[in-house]
Amino acid sequence: MAANVGVMNIALNAVEERADELAALGESNEKLGRLDDSTAKILRDTGVIKMLQPAEYGGAEAHPRDFAETVMRVASLDGATGWVAGIVGVHPWEMAMCDAGVQEQIWGADDETWIASPYAPMGILKPVDGGYIFNGRWQFSSGTDHCQWIFLGAFLGDENGERLMPPQSYHVILPRSDYTIVEDSWDVVGLRGTGSKDVIVKDAFIPSERAVPFSTMMDGSALAASGRTNPTYAVPFTTIFPLGITSAVIGIAEGALAHHMAYQRSRVQVTGTKVTDDPYVLFAISAAAEEIKASRTALLDNVTRIFDKVAAGESITFNERAASRRTQVAAAWRAVRAMDEVVARSGGNGMRMDNPIQRFWRDGHMGLAHAIHVPGSVFHATALTDLDVVPPPGPMLSMI
Repeated sequence: MAANVGVMNIALNAVEERADELAALGESNEKLGRLDDSTAKILRDTGVIKMLQPAEYGGAEAHPRDFAETVMRVASLDGATGWVAGIVGVHPWEMAMCDAGVQEQIWGADDETWIASPYAPMGILKPVDGGYIFNGRWQFSSGTDHCQWIFLGAFLGDENGERLMPPQSYHVILPRSDYTIVEDSWDVVGLRGTGSKDVIVKDAFIPSERAVPFSTMMDGSALAASGRTNPTYAVPFTTIFPLGITSAVIGIAEGALAHHMAYQRSRVQVTGTKVTDDPYVLFAISAAAEEIKASRTALLDNVTRIFDKVAAGESITFNERAASRRTQVAAAWRAVRAMDEVVARSGGNGMRMDNPIQRFWRDGHMGLAHAIHVPGSVFHATALTDLDVVPPPGPMLSMI
């Protein structure tokens, strides 16, 4: 079954119907330090988190472009909600290629079950009979209060629990009963409503089928073993995982612009000049709007091009993966820079805590700080691949 862009995006239409509710819940999310239960219910009702979930478990198996556009729209209404949609919404894509029995454990009784992360390898798997003993502590588990399972990054250890060299990275799947969420561990300047708390695992037993070598996601062997034929699942991990995060950042910039425009329509500056009569502010607004639109277009065109290639049975080269990451990172930075231009022209009242502009501004900068948006190694690696240094050395290979 192929995912077709251009067909009706049911989830996006459902989001539009609940847009006012999602926007109104933004302040509550921030005060709670996690998504309000009502916000999570809307995400469930609209089907956003299940867009990349397998059809046999009630999912849409959507085109990644449709997923990205939906995340952008949610984030334009509230940054924290869009962020959780973009991250938690990617996890069903990976789970679709994991062990079939594990999928049934998670979704068999309730296909609305959400899966958290993070993937950062902050734990160690110690081999034992039938599986592993697992320990570690992770930060930044977005939306974790509303999830009943989790993917956690790990390195493979030896019989003493010491990391093997060279490092071997795993994604480990655990039920809520096997990890502890650390309350009061999420006190940050932006994206406060995401509830991206720390989690701790202490001596959990992990059956072998719930420890997934990350290499199998990267080299396509997990997809081959799953038997899935929808090209959505053939899009590289390093394209699909950043997609949800960057879509949220672009949507946040769109939200900041929308609130700025609503605020400026009737604003009179301290000089007595209406904003609608100030050519300098009007120029900045238009320039920023085009930059944000360019970021959206670049990200959507990028994932569509990758999808079209895998749908045609073509492989994605390392060079193409690197260029894809460059486009994704650049799109996030371009959108946030443009957002800064309009926020800087919102006046002092734009920074009052009862004005949503400042929340979008804080959320956008927090989103840009995610490791997936760090440009240095990505741009370095992409330049080297363009100069035929393939693959580039050392850590620059990470997440390409």
